[in-house]
Amino acid sequence: MTVSLAVPPRRAVGTAASAAAILVGDPHRLADMGPFKKIAEKLAKAHADKVAVVRLDGTIGVGGAGRGGLTADNLESNLKKAFDTERLKAVVLVINSPGGSPAQSEYIAERIRQLSSEKGVRVLAFCEDVAASGGYWIACAADEIYAAHTSMVGSIGVVSTGFGLKDLIGKAGVERRVYTAGANKARLDPFLDEKPEDVEWLRGLQKDLHAAFITWVRQRRGAKLVGTDAELFSGDVWIGRGALDVGLVDGVGVLRSVLAERYPDAELEVIASPKPLFARLTGSVSSPDAVVSSIATQAVDGIVTGVVAALERRAHWTRYGL
Repeated sequence: MTVSLAVPPRRAVGTAASAAAILVGDPHRLADMGPFKKIAEKLAKAHADKVAVVRLDGTIGVGGAGRGGLTADNLESNLKKAFDTERLKAVVLVINSPGGSPAQSEYIAERIRQLSSEKGVRVLAFCEDVAASGGYWIACAADEIYAAHTSMVGSIGVVSTGFGLKDLIGKAGVERRVYTAGANKARLDPFLDEKPEDVEWLRGLQKDLHAAFITWVRQRRGAKLVGTDAELFSGDVWIGRGALDVGLVDGVGVLRSVLAERYPDAELEVIASPKPLFARLTGSVSSPDAVVSSIATQAVDGIVTGVVAALERRAHWTRYGL
């Protein structure tokens, strides 16, 4: 009886050996070998340089019931993930914000600068529809700022808005009663008559905040700025090319086009936080406790106050026609 041993085809043995050699040496060459194409793509992606992308979309500060704004706390996780990315070449901020809280704008910007310094990584900011007021404050944390031809950029100023509701509650038969310890504790109450001395006090606060904003912009943009203080810091906004002409941005272009030229071999790593179950079910970015607490607070303050708060948030966007 003749016994024969099956011998693998020389081609198969050679292919496996070649693949192993390539895997140790140059994984990119696996792409030339049909059966290993998918493995090659995964290996190439794992070995590629990365550009981490973080979105900052919305008003800055704590939102109302069921709505979260941009704050240093809720951005911390994404910023840390971005700067901890392996093989990182740059961090990109995609900003679409009309502004909001000056304090939160400063906190966010300072955290970005701190991480950039610690990791030795450049930061690029891309302005979408609008990067105005606090949105531009955050953009200035970047080493380079880009705007689309249609982006609205700037609004280096301070605005305070409100409503006088005294007559409204009077018509509803409601009387406002306020008791304070401290003569200035209830300044600018929307349900009481406006006092000239309170308005003067508010203008003093605005002046100090404006000065801090100007100092930050000058610190970050320096000699790139073109124009007088009266022009640059009037609270005005510029569109794309106009923002470049006055030095508020470094270039006109959109994210993928600019990055394809600057980092042609890098992979984009979009950083996104998974929504908790409550957020997926309700569309809220806040925790259940935060939502319940906020709703309870609004119930105490009254429906009118809640409506006013919603109008104020909306006003941030309508100020720029959005």
